Amino acid sequence: MHSFPQTGTVLDRILEARRAEVEHRKKVLPETALKYGVKAATPLRDFRAALSRGACNVIAELKPASPSRGVLRDPFDPIALAKDLESSGAAALSVLTEPEFFGGSLKNLRDARKNIRLPVLRKDFIFDPWQVWESRANDADSFLLIVAALEDALLSDLMALGRELGMEPLVEVHTPAELDRAVAANAQIIGVNNRDLKTLAVDVQTSFDLIARVPDDCLAVSESGLRTHSDLEKLRAAGFDAFLIGEQLMVASDPSSALAALLRQEDK
Repeated sequence: MHSFPQTGTVLDRILEARRAEVEHRKKVLPETALKYGVKAATPLRDFRAALSRGACNVIAELKPASPSRGVLRDPFDPIALAKDLESSGAAALSVLTEPEFFGGSLKNLRDARKNIRLPVLRKDFIFDPWQVWESRANDADSFLLIVAALEDALLSDLMALGRELGMEPLVEVHTPAELDRAVAANAQIIGVNNRDLKTLAVDVQTSFDLIARVPDDCLAVSESGLRTHSDLEKLRAAGFDAFLIGEQLMVASDPSSALAALLRQEDK
């Protein structure tokens, strides 16, 4: 696990490390090569449609570690986890691919996706068109864009490139101002992260505070801090279409049973 320097927010520190890594990788694997990889990628699966079912739609997240809690699951078997979570009712998967702070990898994404039928979101800190091409070349069906990490023009450009490649991104916000920026950029899937990426503090009330500002024609996803079926039902009643759940599943002795309990009509 990466140790944080003592300056800047947590998000700043992660982005600084990620930028250095991406610049290195761009030299090794030019965008032209990635475009050939996209041509050979497996057919897209419809991420937006998976979140539009008239059901309690859970995006189950494969996350080996986190900056706030350290290692979450060891050993970590992305194939077994993906199969189990699919069989327990996940609508889609999210796979962390950031290696230093979250212990993720693109290999985890590829391995998980090729063993299931669900659409898969690439969860990472994306700020360069090269990373969007990389996502599709590695068979991702969608990818995360964090409004707090992007200026408006870049946010729009990355969304447009994703759509050109057939991938509708999940656009993540945490504040009213970020949500207004996402709407202005014509985001179609808006995720409200209950975790403040600058401090890592979690407050589910964030979702309830922001849902009224999400346009009716957008899909709304509540992320982080969701622990019970009751949490999901209350948020669904408030207007959310889907729920991204990671740590709650990854720290469970049996993630498949933990997901099944979240989707049942009573808390377990």
